[in-house]
Amino acid sequence: MTASDERPLVRIRSLRKSFGSRRVLDGVDLDVREGEVTVLLGPSGSGKSTLLRCVNHLERPDAGFVEIAGEIVGYRRQGDRLHELHAKAVTRQRAQVGMVFQQFNLFPHLTVLENIVEAPVSVRGVAKPEAVNQALDLLARVGLAGREDSYPRQLSGGQQQRVAIARALAMEPRLLLFDEPTSALDPELVGEVLGVLRDLARSGMTMIVVTHEIGFAREVADTAVFLDDGRIVESGVPSAVLDNPRNDRAQAFLSAVL
Repeated sequence: MTASDERPLVRIRSLRKSFGSRRVLDGVDLDVREGEVTVLLGPSGSGKSTLLRCVNHLERPDAGFVEIAGEIVGYRRQGDRLHELHAKAVTRQRAQVGMVFQQFNLFPHLTVLENIVEAPVSVRGVAKPEAVNQALDLLARVGLAGREDSYPRQLSGGQQQRVAIARALAMEPRLLLFDEPTSALDPELVGEVLGVLRDLARSGMTMIVVTHEIGFAREVADTAVFLDDGRIVESGVPSAVLDNPRNDRAQAFLSAVL
């Protein structure tokens, strides 16, 4: 194995982010290898969502950096300094990172098919017929074959979230980010979305998932990471982090949700 093969797909180093006087990320270091699933756990306000948003430069770090496939996100390195990229270059980088939010963020005036096709055509320059065929394949993959002409309002929350996943996959990303993808769903709809995530994990998709679904983390994750007050306080295989946490805050949180 070469040195380049050993480099993680995602490298996060010394990442810091504050909003006003409140420090939300306080020196986060994290590696995610290609084909692995990393689950971020922790109480509300611990920095999980901000960490995700820094990975694809929706939030600009105050210090440190995120590197994907050897390329620093949002910046170019010149000597010992980082210089911010122009918006067009950041958009190009973002194309390899798909993100699925708590709220589905589908365009309500577009059909399911149009929602999925729009970005590949406008951002990646995919020919419309090719994008349509790919979208239909993706809808079948997430269990929504035949719903391409529906509008978001005609779908359940679980169906809308599965469309959002298909839309993210249409960009053929190397990395998928999920920010509590089931938190806005009724309990009976959670399983259908987690089923899609399980299938993606089995297919080898690299994923970082913020979730409170502890059973999913135990079953699917390669690495479980527990954040508290902007710092990683536990990290390792899920069985170790979930069953034998050493950190007091992690113990208290997990005892409350398990």
